Amino acid sequence: MGDSISEGTIVQWMKAEGDSVAVDDVLVVLETDKVSVDVRSPEAGTLAAQLAGEGDTVQVSDKPPPPPPKAAPKEPKSEPEAPPKSEAPKEEAPKQTPAKKEPKQEPVKAEPAAPALAPGQKVSLPPIQSAPTTDRTETRIKMTRMRQRIAERLKSAQNTAAMLTTFQEMDMSRLMALRGKYKEEFEKKHGVKLGFMSAFVKASADALREIPAVNGYIDEAAKEIVHRNYVDISVAVASPQGLVVPVLRNVEDMSFADIEKAIADYAVKAKAGKLALEDMAGGSFTISNGGVFGSLMGTPIINPPQSAILGMHATKMRAVVVDGQVVARPMMYLALTYDHRMVDGREAVTFLKSVANKIEDPSRLLLDL
Repeated sequence: MGDSISEGTIVQWMKAEGDSVAVDDVLVVLETDKVSVDVRSPEAGTLAAQLAGEGDTVQVSDKPPPPPPKAAPKEPKSEPEAPPKSEAPKEEAPKQTPAKKEPKQEPVKAEPAAPALAPGQKVSLPPIQSAPTTDRTETRIKMTRMRQRIAERLKSAQNTAAMLTTFQEMDMSRLMALRGKYKEEFEKKHGVKLGFMSAFVKASADALREIPAVNGYIDEAAKEIVHRNYVDISVAVASPQGLVVPVLRNVEDMSFADIEKAIADYAVKAKAGKLALEDMAGGSFTISNGGVFGSLMGTPIINPPQSAILGMHATKMRAVVVDGQVVARPMMYLALTYDHRMVDGREAVTFLKSVANKIEDPSRLLLDL
């Protein structure tokens, strides 16, 4: 299962007890902290027993318990003889109870009359409670292991890192024009659509090489800051189980087409629940695109042990001043959340501004500017 996986939850048994099993048949589906894993049979045979049920948590080191020893047959015990009957006790005459004294009747006092209201005086009455008109029931859903792990890691990031977010607005006009001009030709040649994500991934990779601190992490045990000499970017992808972050490795050597193909493959795997553990291991920086859901602005949370995450948002037409004239331009807000323990504000702003400059003028990506 990998070093980071110690237990899993049984989601579904694919074979029942007594079923015949061929080599590589899926026996059971396990949900781990990161992905769902198909456990396959290493050999052919018959499934003798299911030692745990669906919904049970099992450890990686769990082994089948030994069969219980057969108990020796017990000899039937003879029924004990009934004890001799004792004589019935003599009935005693019922004792007479003293008559109860009736409590004295207290005279009923009349309630004091309500004081008369002065002219113009108001009376405050309790509000009239109307019956609810909607269904006020609750529905409880058990948290999946992946959702529990996501919650644990995000809260740990808040408790550990000194997170700070800085924003930058950006004009998307030139990138949108570039995409509109070449998207059909790009798709015909490479068999994949040209999106905006590849440009942001390339711009981030170049900026990460310019500002190594944003691409590093803190080794807590050694009390050292580690700068990576490669760029592995985690791309947030929605899946039925939650948000997952597969990794694009060595992005500095990838082309636009390579990036778009890799992201498309990961999206298909995520929707089908087929992402493997190695697909999400590692990563030095994360890009999260909340704009596809309509987000205008937000502060993403760092994915530990990374030191920064870039948040993309929706592109909206807004009035901006260009060359002294108020014009409508497609604008986007970028958000960079970073660990202020190792990344200074100057480095964070420089990185974010570098990404924005490359997106606003895509020719900088070709000229390495």
